[in-house]
Amino acid sequence: MLRNDPQCWKEVRQWIEAARVAQIMSCNRLGCMGHYYSGMLDIYTDLTQQYACFGGHIELIEVEELAVLRSQAGAIEIEQRLALFKDKFEIQQDCSPEALYESAKTSVALDQLVSRYKLGSLAYYYKGTGNEENQQAVASIILGNSLLTARGIPVAGEYEIKNAQAMKIMDSFGAGGSFTEYYAMDYKDDVVLMGHDGPGHIAIAEGKTKVRPLKVFHGKVGRGLSVEMSVKNGPVTLLSIVEKKGGGLMMLTAQGESVAGPILQIGNTNSRYKFPLGARGFVHSWNSYGPAHHCAVGIGHIHEKIDKLGKLLNIDVIKVC
Repeated sequence: MLRNDPQCWKEVRQWIEAARVAQIMSCNRLGCMGHYYSGMLDIYTDLTQQYACFGGHIELIEVEELAVLRSQAGAIEIEQRLALFKDKFEIQQDCSPEALYESAKTSVALDQLVSRYKLGSLAYYYKGTGNEENQQAVASIILGNSLLTARGIPVAGEYEIKNAQAMKIMDSFGAGGSFTEYYAMDYKDDVVLMGHDGPGHIAIAEGKTKVRPLKVFHGKVGRGLSVEMSVKNGPVTLLSIVEKKGGGLMMLTAQGESVAGPILQIGNTNSRYKFPLGARGFVHSWNSYGPAHHCAVGIGHIHEKIDKLGKLLNIDVIKVC
């Protein structure tokens, strides 16, 4: 058929979009700031494998550089950033002016860091123990990183480089790509509860993202302000970049629904997800492929696009559901 064949043109558009995302990844500059922390072995990755599969450039960055940029942030820039916070977030009353000010300083510094290295994505983690400047920089980083993520520069916590790649792919497809992990299962409602502390993709939030103060970040050293949001209700896709036994990478996907319901109000991204396999079936099947416990979640069902990207990059793509 030359005309009136929507299925044909849907597929053509998907191939074109997949090619565009492959190009974005081949030119992407991923920043890695800080270090892994001991014991979370599933998130460690071989940077050479990342280069081999996706191309791009990986810039290794010291946290001290962010701390220095914070010290140089101007008063006008900080005031403008505070105004932006008020516009983009729903700031809770127990957030202190001092904590907001520190977060604004860090956000200004992050923008300068991104500009300096022309970053298209970032992975970070740093304890900062014993160094107040470094610790303050990391403790006040979440609001700025959430703003970066929302404008197409996804930021993954816990130095999760594989997930920074997954988030960049999802965002490049226009789906968002927020940092998440499964942490509980509701057997009565047959849903998987997924979320994470740290930056959230506020552009795909259900309603306005809240800002809350935390004394401890997810059991790690640190304190400061964090964001609380749920992913928009409706169809979603999960993506994980997985290191295969024997070398090489693959992409693991699952399609489901973000559904309304009670979530933990603890200053984290939190959502309830239903999958065609059911909660138990999803968790068993997903984990059988050996992914890290983190993944990227985006809005819409886009497995077909990711599958075409895998073919262009010569990477296996596995669909769980």
